[in-house]
Amino acid sequence: MMAVRVDLNISLDGYATTTDQTPENPFGEDWARLVEPYVATRTFQERVMHQSGTGTTGVDDKYAAANFEGIGAEIMGAGMFGLHNFPDDPDWKGWWGDETPFHYPVFVLTHTPRPSIDMPDGTRFEFLSASPQDALERAAGAAAGQDVRIGGGPTVVREFLEAGLVDRIHVGVTPILLGRGIHLWEGLRGLEEGYGASAEAAENGVMHLTFSR
Repeated sequence: MMAVRVDLNISLDGYATTTDQTPENPFGEDWARLVEPYVATRTFQERVMHQSGTGTTGVDDKYAAANFEGIGAEIMGAGMFGLHNFPDDPDWKGWWGDETPFHYPVFVLTHTPRPSIDMPDGTRFEFLSASPQDALERAAGAAAGQDVRIGGGPTVVREFLEAGLVDRIHVGVTPILLGRGIHLWEGLRGLEEGYGASAEAAENGVMHLTFSR
């Protein structure tokens, strides 16, 4: 049975974005700190960086690998795809180059129409102006019975959480304090009701929290 899934990295105080970006460092030092445990995993190194045989293999890697298992389609926001940074570049194909980590249909939510992009690795980016419910219907059809991942960013994830459309929420809580940014849980009081919760600590102090229906 198809499930709708979320996997995000958040800080100890619940923030899923950072605010220290500069033109010289568009991701910022805080972002590197937030995602460092995930980036260090063997799964990330192989799936995103295309470097085999490197990376950590502990608890963080177990969840990183599960992040990709059984996914048939993905939904993401314009910011995650990079349209906020390159709004006028018709040749922009995302941050990942020709070899993406997806290899399945990806639906990008944007109010700016763009033609679909077919990547050499089998990924197809389609650009939609749609509600969470309508976008999920499109993605579920493309997933052919596999799961749909709501990839991010946190604003898009919150819209799907608010609409009650997510079956499984996994957050890797990195033990750092950011103090500002987009707070994943703001306005979602009582979200945990209706979910079962589990937790597992990684060797480096990252806490993996999972809420499942």
